Amino acid sequence: MSRIEQTFESLKNRGRKALVSFVTAGDPQPAITVPLLHALVEAGADLLELGVPFSDPMADGPVIQRASERALRNHVTLRDVLRMVEEFRATDQDTPIVLMGYLNPIEVMGYAVFAQAAAKAGADGVITIDMPPEEANGFIAALRDNGIDPIFLLSPTSSAERIKLIAHAGSGFIYYVSLRGVTGAANLDVEAVGEKLKAIRAQTTLPVGVGFGINSPETAAAIAGFADAVVVGSALVKRIGDLAAEQEKILTDVPGFLARLRSAMDQVGAAA
Repeated sequence: MSRIEQTFESLKNRGRKALVSFVTAGDPQPAITVPLLHALVEAGADLLELGVPFSDPMADGPVIQRASERALRNHVTLRDVLRMVEEFRATDQDTPIVLMGYLNPIEVMGYAVFAQAAAKAGADGVITIDMPPEEANGFIAALRDNGIDPIFLLSPTSSAERIKLIAHAGSGFIYYVSLRGVTGAANLDVEAVGEKLKAIRAQTTLPVGVGFGINSPETAAAIAGFADAVVVGSALVKRIGDLAAEQEKILTDVPGFLARLRSAMDQVGAAA
């Protein structure tokens, strides 16, 4: 059983929903990334998504785009990100880490080399936003050969056939993009998300995490009412960007915000 599967199973047995936090590796400085990951776990994160900086992040809004730009100015590479994962694993063997990014850096490294290096570092899953499952057979095989879950995205426009394909290709969990837009967009329709999750669950037993548009304790609690995981990214990354000139505050302000989301989600679980 993978770390991701163990985490979801443990949370289910305790009547809790997973809180997944996203930050961009190397933003605003490489030295802060690993301490921040540990602080997010202390604040209540159950899974960590670590963004691999990329120059053309087509699915990301301006907040995460700027985070990638800050990290790239620090010359953070995919191999640097893997070293951060390895450093995190030296003192945390339990919290799953999912690498999230785009295909180009992985193509440059090579599927097999990347998968081996990611597994050695201690990564548990990979979300490659611009890798469709129709073209991913070799990549999926390389990941699974090394015990890493390939995780794919679904959207509000995904058909029943598409849901079935993603459910077959992926493992770990399914990431449902709750908005027709980029990361950080507003106007989350919670009722519509709930209806779409019913259609997804009709095709798979994998846990379903919901991300994009979750920016407050209220929206986190609402999504936790029916999703298996709540994914928060832009709301954290915005705080990091706002504090880029006062980095000593990042390790308290950002986890503090996440802790408020965790508390709101747990209150939903307690009332259920």
